[in-house]
Amino acid sequence: MNYKESINLDKLPTHIAIIMDGNGRWAKKKGLFRVAGHEEGTKAVRDVVEGCAELGVKNLTLYAFSTENWNRPKLEVDTLMRLLVSSLKKEIKTLQDNNIKLTSIGNISNLPKKAQRELKDVIEKTSGNSHMTLTLALSYGSREEITSCIRQIADKVKSGELKSNEVDESVINEHLYTRNFPDVDLLIRTSGEQRISNFLLWQIAYAELYFTKILWPEFRRENLYEAIYNYQNRERRFGKTSEQLS
Repeated sequence: MNYKESINLDKLPTHIAIIMDGNGRWAKKKGLFRVAGHEEGTKAVRDVVEGCAELGVKNLTLYAFSTENWNRPKLEVDTLMRLLVSSLKKEIKTLQDNNIKLTSIGNISNLPKKAQRELKDVIEKTSGNSHMTLTLALSYGSREEITSCIRQIADKVKSGELKSNEVDESVINEHLYTRNFPDVDLLIRTSGEQRISNFLLWQIAYAELYFTKILWPEFRRENLYEAIYNYQNRERRFGKTSEQLS
């Protein structure tokens, strides 16, 4: 089946988020070191980013490095940071050619200085692009994000800048890393694992979840098209009944 031709371009998810899982298992299956899986995974990133841009998806968020990933072996973490820097340098042409704006969420100050500089440079150089926004979740954890949000709001209530009865969903949204983004419509996770892993817990409240057994290094735009086709053939009720929607 040609999933791309079956996609309704008028009903694309506005925001797709992806948990890119399975790099290590891909490498193990090939008899390689785990770092080889991360290197191969960059090809999947490029293909999926270009696929989203080609379709007209406006927002794509990739879970690139979690707060928990810092606990991995030092060699693997160092390799991931090196890949981040080299990928940003290599992919800036792809971003510019496809009119893609790069942003990031997470505790970026934890990244090595070189990675911070390269990230800031690419963000600045692509800031005027408008076709699609690509967001990298780096040193990101949703619980940490929500905790930070609560602290900011509590400080404002304490100072009298905000009243407690004024705190609603919109106020919370304004204090999250993703304050400028719409909620996630479609969350994709590769490798067969079926969990959220502390990713965008607030933002996926009504997202459609799509799990595939394909390991991330083998995931390509055709698999993305299948996920979007699957999404478009679901009934999104947002708490309502089918009868209400019809």
